[in-house]
This record gives sequence, structure tokens and C-alpha cells, in this order.
Amino acid sequence: MVPSLDAARRVVVKIGSALLVDRATGDVRAAWLRGLAADVADLRAGGVEVILVSSGSISLGRSVLGLAPPLSLEQSQAAAATGQIRLAGAYDAALGPLGVTTAQVLLTLDDSEDRRRYLNMRATFETLLGLGVVPVVNENDTIATDEIRFGDNDRLAAQVAAMAGADVCVLLSDVDGLYTANPNLDPNARHLPEVSDITPEIAAMAGEGVSGLSKGGMITKLMAARIATEAGCALAITLGGDRPLRALAQGARATWFLAKGDPKTARKRWIGSMKPRGTVAVDPGAARALRDGKSLLPAGVTFVGGRFGRGEPVTIEGPDGRALGQGLIRYTADEARRIKGLRSGDISAVLGYPGRAALIHRDDMVI
Repeated sequence: MVPSLDAARRVVVKIGSALLVDRATGDVRAAWLRGLAADVADLRAGGVEVILVSSGSISLGRSVLGLAPPLSLEQSQAAAATGQIRLAGAYDAALGPLGVTTAQVLLTLDDSEDRRRYLNMRATFETLLGLGVVPVVNENDTIATDEIRFGDNDRLAAQVAAMAGADVCVLLSDVDGLYTANPNLDPNARHLPEVSDITPEIAAMAGEGVSGLSKGGMITKLMAARIATEAGCALAITLGGDRPLRALAQGARATWFLAKGDPKTARKRWIGSMKPRGTVAVDPGAARALRDGKSLLPAGVTFVGGRFGRGEPVTIEGPDGRALGQGLIRYTADEARRIKGLRSGDISAVLGYPGRAALIHRDDMVI
């Protein structure tokens, strides 16, 4: 069954430079952005949480600084620094009057690959969304170099969707989905409304985009689809016209890549596949709470073994020494030993700084 945007719980929407920035003037396409903002506000009013992943900082900054492409790395970073403030301001100006609060989130590839940063970012997204905020995410081009870059915001959007546990990711594009061949070159190319598995044959259908502003072609979109669907998130490629999310909800032409399972199941499978770096043992009360789907608090921990850092996997053992499950711990081994058995309110006095209330959050645990 093709996913429904209105039925989603959490949606990530990727906006490319070619949609957001007027190629002739180098300015934000304000009218188009107001239409997107109206769509976002409608989704929020319907109880759908929304994260925006937006390109555009380098394009906007390049125009302000009068830089002509191709840009050197240093020029790109300067343009990103100049343009990012304008990009964030544009989203705030479009969404603020509709009663939607925005937040700026800048990421690099390191942030999704380092487990500690991954957990921190996941917790930040959960907090922002819980407060009704719409995060606006972009790659941190001001500091990112090739070895720590996503390289395109299609894959960044998919990684954010996986990190945030979204069930739908939408890539707004200059094409309305995947075709069997490039429709600009082959009049017999067929549109594919649904893809259940990205086979080698499907991958071979991808061609490159023609936009002068956008870096991502269909190849990067298929890479993004693979990341998202493996994380239990459906992904749609659709045309970024006027009111694009409303159009998609009303059945506009798109290619939907179907999720493999759901986000929670995919995440649990990922956590369970990791090699544990240590052990925490719990008392009978904590063991019962974990079986009931609760988080592990320091008060229920009786023993901490091994050497591990924040965000690394540990085995959770019951009072009888048998493994109950596995989870990503939010403290280092030394910190965990110091706070085991303590109430969450006492953590700050012992460590000298406020920590997370849970040693292992239920979303980062498989029992």
C-alpha cells in the first residue's frame, strides 16, 4: 500500500537549492517558500511533526558576496557562512507568521557516524519536536571538508529521517519521480509510481539532474531511498511545485519507495546487531520496568563492567546474570560506575554537571 503523507507521524522534507533560490537573482523564491510554509503549518495542525532539510546557504551567500562559480573550498565555506543566516531568516519569516517556531540545526557526516553525537542529535530532535518546533537542517558547510561531508542533502535528509525515527521522507525535486530512463532524452520512458526494492535494474535507471544549482541527481536520490527504507522510513520523490506537500497528499505524481518494516523495528534491529562494549546489571525492579517498556535509570543499576564511551552498546543483565537485552548507553563507563544506584536528581551533584535522566533510553534499547 502506498504510504500517506497525512497519516504519517513524523515527516522529513528535503528542499533543494534550485527550488528555493531564484537562479537569475540569487534571492529566495519568497512566494514559493510561503506556499511550502503553509503546507508545513497544515501538517503541524493535523498532528504531523515536520523536519525540513534545506539546501541554499552557499547559493544565497555566493550571490551576496558576488562570487562566480566554480568556488574554491574556502570560498564555499565563506559563502555558506554568509548565506546560512539568510537561509534561517527566510524560513523564520515564512513560518513565524503562521505560528510555527523554527530552529536551525547544522550537521556534518561525523555527527551521524559518531555514536555519542548521534545520540545527542537524536535527543535534540526529540526535544524540539516535542516542543512543537520545526527544525531546519542543513549541512554545516562552513566547517565541513570532503572527508566529513554528506556531499548532498538527499542523503542528509535520509540520515536525518533515520536518526529522528521518521516514517516518511519527501525529496522535493525538479522531476516527479523515477523513470525507466531519462524522460528528457527518451520519449518511451515510463514513470514508476512505486518501488518495493532497489534492485540493480532499478539503480541502472538513475540519471543525473540538469540543474545548475542542485548537486543531487537521481543517483543520490536512490542512495537516499536505500538509507531511508532500510531504517523503516518510506521515501517519496515528487515535483517541488506550488504547495508541493498539499499536492503530494492529494495524490500528485510521485515515486514512493516502500519502507522495510517500521522505524522502531529497524532501529531495534540495528542496535541488537552491534557488538557490546560492556555490561550493566540491574535489580529486580529495574528488570520489571525494562520488560514493561521503560527506560533504564541509574537507580536500578547494581553493576557496571567493561570500558565504553557514550553512545556505545552494552549488554543489560538481570539479577540472575542472564542477558535481558542491549542498549546504547548515555554515559561513559566511569560515569556510569559513579552514578549507579543514584536517583536521577542526584547525578549533577556527583558528576559536577547535569546529565541525562536515563542511563539507557527505551528508544535506544532492545529487550
